[in-house]
Amino acid sequence: MSPPVRVLLVDDDALVRAGLSMMLDGARGIRVVGEAADGAEVPAAADAHSPDVVLMDLRMPCVDGITATRRLRARPSPPQVIVLTTFDADENILLALRAGASGFLLKDTPPDRIVDAVCRVAAGEPMLSPGVLRRLMDRAAHQASRYEQARDAVATLSQRERDVAVAVTRGRSNAEIAAELSMSVATVKAHVSHILTKLDLDNRTQIALLGHDAGL
Repeated sequence: MSPPVRVLLVDDDALVRAGLSMMLDGARGIRVVGEAADGAEVPAAADAHSPDVVLMDLRMPCVDGITATRRLRARPSPPQVIVLTTFDADENILLALRAGASGFLLKDTPPDRIVDAVCRVAAGEPMLSPGVLRRLMDRAAHQASRYEQARDAVATLSQRERDVAVAVTRGRSNAEIAAELSMSVATVKAHVSHILTKLDLDNRTQIALLGHDAGL
């Protein structure tokens, strides 16, 4: 069996942390390894507990979740980050994704979907609440300048890299992409890595966001 996904909870509300800990520790394949009450505590908590995934609140007293995510993702071999919040303003969503978050969920997301999101993000797949994804797509459709920049970026990709980027934008997993494009999963992973490096992106979520901006 594969080792459990190690999760760090970051929220200034102790009751929220307790509820998440109870829910996630009861899920198969997940282990809550630590907690932090503010973004300022995240670096030390990450060093102490080596999480695979961080569930990050947005609004905290000292260091907010966006700043904490950006700092965390700038570290060597950083964990994946899922923002879990009650604040779903468009600007919050975009800031979180650009900071390097791999997921954005609302706190009223059903428990089973939060568990699924943790597992999927740990495996390298993005996870957004359906409503959040719709809003991102609508906003991207009305950003002409961003569209042109995204199209220029996509134009630097090889045809095979573009095919993989399109599939990632459509939410396909590595296994699904491999089946659709008749290549091995290892080759898909290599193409994703090349795309991230070539476009100076942090994760698959940002590839998908760029893909939506470019109209892929």
